[in-house]
Amino acid sequence: MTLHDETGLPGDRRFFNRAGPFNISVLAEKAEAEIRPGADSPSGLALHGVAPLQAATAAEVSFLDNRRYLPLLTSTRAGAVIVTPAFADKVPPHCTALVTKNPYLAWARVATLFHPRRSVRPGIHPTACVAETAHLGRDVEIGPFAVIEHGAKLGDHVVVAAHGVIGAGVHIGHDSRIGAHASLEYSLVGERVIIYPGARIGQDGFGFAVGPTGFEAVPQIGRVIIEDDVEIGANSTIDRGSMRDTVIGAGTRIDNLVQIGHNAILGKCCIVVSQAGISGSTELGDFVTIAAQAGLIGHIKIGAKARIGAQCGVMSDVDAGADMIGSPAMPFREFFRNVAWVRKATKREMEKKEAGSAPPIPEKPAI
Repeated sequence: MTLHDETGLPGDRRFFNRAGPFNISVLAEKAEAEIRPGADSPSGLALHGVAPLQAATAAEVSFLDNRRYLPLLTSTRAGAVIVTPAFADKVPPHCTALVTKNPYLAWARVATLFHPRRSVRPGIHPTACVAETAHLGRDVEIGPFAVIEHGAKLGDHVVVAAHGVIGAGVHIGHDSRIGAHASLEYSLVGERVIIYPGARIGQDGFGFAVGPTGFEAVPQIGRVIIEDDVEIGANSTIDRGSMRDTVIGAGTRIDNLVQIGHNAILGKCCIVVSQAGISGSTELGDFVTIAAQAGLIGHIKIGAKARIGAQCGVMSDVDAGADMIGSPAMPFREFFRNVAWVRKATKREMEKKEAGSAPPIPEKPAI
């Protein structure tokens, strides 16, 4: 059994598309970078792939955007390296430098050039169940045992992977991809949306009233609106609204294992990291970041470009641009002032305790 790709390049052909080779000028255009040939670098350089600095060969391109990895740059064998202007003079003479202000973005674009996304394979698998009243666009791919229910509408080039379930009346825009075992109901999904395996979109929100004999369910009659270019990670859950819609703004990135409650509204280009939880009716402005395992209570507002640290417990509104940390959450500077005060107070108490428990100094005996 072969466990390594025969070429040794990143991007195993069994799993990833591979394109190329590409001339250095094509890569520079894609990366919006300036070409600076090394003294010993070949002219008309063509690259066959991407690789990290320590593993790259003369046929590959790599990148550097962190000073701590400079030693790897000086010893790399890469044919080309994407760097900032500050590191351009550190590139070895056998390398061609691709100089740009944002190496990581340039790297993403170059890597995508060599490893484009898998193309759609149009067709409906024989085991899939597609309602007669469903509307499928052009070149749609429906995988094994997928279910497309009554009145669902899929745009052109949509992929629904194995065991995916698209509920009655759900609309999915062009070029979107629904992962294996993901399910969507009561949802309207934009274009170029990626929903990873196991995600659950549009189920009942967590709402109930307390009656004389126990809990009584409150009808959840809102929807989930997912705007264009959103990504939703594996096994994440987004509840539909109770009276108003749950909304995920355009360009937002939601990591794996995230819970978003009913009526929540996320602005454009938000980031919500793994295991974070956003309670119902909470609103996030544009470009808000919620770090891993943070918890947000319901009915609060998080201002645009605010950043919520890992494991934060947020129980009140947060101003735009604020950096919050701790539980209960507080501004970054205030948190560390409090930590410093506690440390000093603890040290003083320990010193008092040690001084009080020390044996008394004996008096000088009388002569």
